[in-house]
Amino acid sequence: MKRVLILCTGNSCRSQMAEALWAKLGQEDWEAYSAGSKPSGYVHPLAIRAMEELGIDISTYQSKSAQDFQQQPFDLVVTVCDNAKEECPVYPGAKQTLHWPFDDPADATGTDEEKLPTFRRVRDEIQKKIAGFLNVE
Repeated sequence: MKRVLILCTGNSCRSQMAEALWAKLGQEDWEAYSAGSKPSGYVHPLAIRAMEELGIDISTYQSKSAQDFQQQPFDLVVTVCDNAKEECPVYPGAKQTLHWPFDDPADATGTDEEKLPTFRRVRDEIQKKIAGFLNVE
C-alpha cells in the first residue's frame, strides 16, 4: 500500500478534503494522511459540509501537525498551499514531493451560504487533480 501526506498551513480545509478524496479515489492502493505547518485545531465546518455533499464524512477528522509525520516514510508528499511549501519540514522518507496550490476557501467572505460555493469549487479542483494523478475517474 502506498502512502501520501497532504500538507497545508492550518490543516482545516484543503488538506482535509484532499485526504478524504485521496482515500476514496485511491481505494485499496493508497493510505492518505494530512497535516499542517501551523495546525488550526479544527476542521472547517464548511469543508465538512462540502464533503458531505459527496457522501464523504470528515466530521471526525482532526487538525494535525506536519512535524508528527516527519520521520515516517511516504511514497508522496503533496503541498496544497504556497505557505506549506515554504514552511513545512523536509520529509527525508518521501520518495516524491509535489506542489499543487489551491485557493484557500477559508478566505471566502460573506455568509456561510455565500462562502459554500468557494468550498465546493476548491473541493472539485482538488478531486480533479487527484483523479488525474491516480488516472481514475
